Amino acid sequence: MGQLIAVAVITILAVISPGADFAMTVRNSYLYGRTAGVLAAVGISLGVLVHVTYTMLGVGLLVTRTPMLFTAMKLIGAAYLVYIGYKTFVTKAQVDIDLSSDAGLSKAGALRTGFLTNALNPKTMLFVLSTYTQVVSADTPLFQQVGYGLFMSLAHLVWFALAAVLFSNQSLRSRLLQRQSVLNKVIGTVLVGLGMVLALTPSMA
Repeated sequence: MGQLIAVAVITILAVISPGADFAMTVRNSYLYGRTAGVLAAVGISLGVLVHVTYTMLGVGLLVTRTPMLFTAMKLIGAAYLVYIGYKTFVTKAQVDIDLSSDAGLSKAGALRTGFLTNALNPKTMLFVLSTYTQVVSADTPLFQQVGYGLFMSLAHLVWFALAAVLFSNQSLRSRLLQRQSVLNKVIGTVLVGLGMVLALTPSMA
């Protein structure tokens, strides 16, 4: 029971802390609507499962013991965040968006942005690795390890789907769209900043 509580607390705190996944969800929701935001949330939750899968397969141990591999993975993720942040920052000030539809970003594109944001996110990688390191041992049943991973994924899905619903609300969305230029620059700056911080963070020994 203690391990279950530990996983729940760590996961909830990690999910609600502001990060690239939250910025991406807000971006998709206010620019392209609820469907794009929710699909981004689905992609984010699937991205979590990528880290869970290789951690359970033992790659996590390899990453933590091979600084060069960890650094390469970290820099790829950081570069993606900087790229998305730059694209958001330079988006033209006023995007002509029909508030009655979700046109402008395909469903596959919305899902992909969410998935890549977390699948290539070193923060999520470290979160999964550190959590499993604390609560999983050689004696931990496989079904329990799988359960931890599914809970992490579900927690991300619920939180970011709620964020998508909130930021795609017609009234709130209209006000946000009137401030597109400022919002794009703020979100873009946050994403670029996160990417640069992650790139400059020392690798694990």
